Amino acid sequence: MLTASAATAATLLAGASSAQAADSTSTSTSTDVTAGLRALEEQHTARVGVFAHHLGTRKTVVHRADELFPMCSTFKTLAAAAVLRDLDRHGEVLYKVVHYTEADLVDGSDQTRAHLADGMTVEQLADVAIRFSDNGAGNLILRELGGPTAVTRFARSLGDPVTRLDRWETELNSAEPDRITDTTSPRAIAGLYRELVLGDALRRPDRDRLTAWLLNNTTSAARFRAGLPATWTIADKTGSGAYGTANDVGIAWTEAGDPVVLAVLTTKPTLPDAPYDNQLVANTAKLVAEAIS
Repeated sequence: MLTASAATAATLLAGASSAQAADSTSTSTSTDVTAGLRALEEQHTARVGVFAHHLGTRKTVVHRADELFPMCSTFKTLAAAAVLRDLDRHGEVLYKVVHYTEADLVDGSDQTRAHLADGMTVEQLADVAIRFSDNGAGNLILRELGGPTAVTRFARSLGDPVTRLDRWETELNSAEPDRITDTTSPRAIAGLYRELVLGDALRRPDRDRLTAWLLNNTTSAARFRAGLPATWTIADKTGSGAYGTANDVGIAWTEAGDPVVLAVLTTKPTLPDAPYDNQLVANTAKLVAEAIS
């Protein structure tokens, strides 16, 4: 699968601008796709949420697109973007070194734990929060922003009334079926990622930087990068939690350079101890890619 620097990200985004401008109302989900998604839900004892939109073919797939799902670590893209837009106005915040102790870290903090002695810059924290889904980095970024609700405010500022973050890592991944905190919907989070990567929510240099982090994500080899065509370039962020919750959200570019906005959110509300299901996400992505191409 392709990786990219900020320069490659800039090239992809330049090619995407015409497709973004030409985009219009899209087609609805076909009966066959709906049946296929329901079959996956039954096979995996899961609830699957999808929002997918191909800016080239203008086809859309929606399935439970407005239902709430646990957001899990997909919030880290939003937190990093909030730092870029709201804190780093003159370039100095990204280079600030953040010092922390073992008490500041939680499970899944391998990258930050390796730098206990010397600390990490805000830019490095944002990078490892996205590329490695480092939980310590995610929390330290939230601390820079003033806490989890800063992500909620950021979503509202982009016109999203749904997405909300209330807790820190790792509590935010508890994923109880009746919980409304720390949730989003497929349509809502897909819209946020579209605005951040393809829209004008960020200044161009910040958009390039965020996109490069997403392009170099290391956690989706068994999810989007297993289910989408090998010729597509993928900029995404995963999330995982209790109740078998497995998410992947991002932008993919087809071989022709057309952007595809894709959010797949999955959870198993009757199985609190279920492991997260990579194959379900990969199979869903494969089905959706075939339908919108």
